[in-house]
Amino acid sequence: MSAPRSASSTPTVLVTGAAKRLGREIALGLATQGWRVAVHYRDSVEDATKTVADCATWTPGAASFRANLNNETAVRKLLPTVIEEFGHVDAVVNSASTFEHDNAASFSFAAMEKHMRSNAGAAILISQALHTHMAQRNQTQDAALPPLGGAVVNLLDQKLWNQNPDFFSYTLSKAALEAATTMLALALSPSVRVVGVAPGLTLTSHMLNADKFAALHKLSPLGRSSTAKDVASTVLFALQNQSITGTTLLVDGGQHLMRFERDFSLM
Repeated sequence: MSAPRSASSTPTVLVTGAAKRLGREIALGLATQGWRVAVHYRDSVEDATKTVADCATWTPGAASFRANLNNETAVRKLLPTVIEEFGHVDAVVNSASTFEHDNAASFSFAAMEKHMRSNAGAAILISQALHTHMAQRNQTQDAALPPLGGAVVNLLDQKLWNQNPDFFSYTLSKAALEAATTMLALALSPSVRVVGVAPGLTLTSHMLNADKFAALHKLSPLGRSSTAKDVASTVLFALQNQSITGTTLLVDGGQHLMRFERDFSLM
């Protein structure tokens, strides 16, 4: 067993939307591998508190941070607040996502802006803040040491490679984030890598009963789509692999290779 690390040497990650669902599973997966987790949430105070407690059983020091990702001022304050609490941050996982239904007929500027702000704009600003933080850390560290590098993982969606007309504004926002992943990888290099992870159908929702979810989960060339554990392990891989940037890892059992006329929740 390796010796315990000090808080200053423990790799630290901010996971947005980490109070519930996939964000929580990613946070827990990273905590089990020695990452100190900053748990971002918007309104789910009790869920965030539980995620923090569960993460801390694996790696001490987890804490929660509240911010409305539709508010630019709040977004710009988020990473500096985490840094003030923890001393440093090494990575960001942009998992928080607004997912509300609209289509071409019901599309509005308001719906598009809401999704773009939380799903794309916030991720870009937080990535920008990590880049600034890494530059500051490299300025103050011993010049004889190799420069520090950070990483950003953006959660996308297999539906970008298998389009349908449902959840129009959500899909637009994820398409924008996928493009931003490439652009940020160029703009923030060499100090920050930026990688996309695109799950398939992973967790059920109020729109799917258990039997329907199980049937839809099997609709892939591999006979199963992604699980939360699959996605969390891929995020860890993306954070650890120093040669990956500007690309997206699809974790969906091959669902993007099949043609779906509707979103899973409406099939």
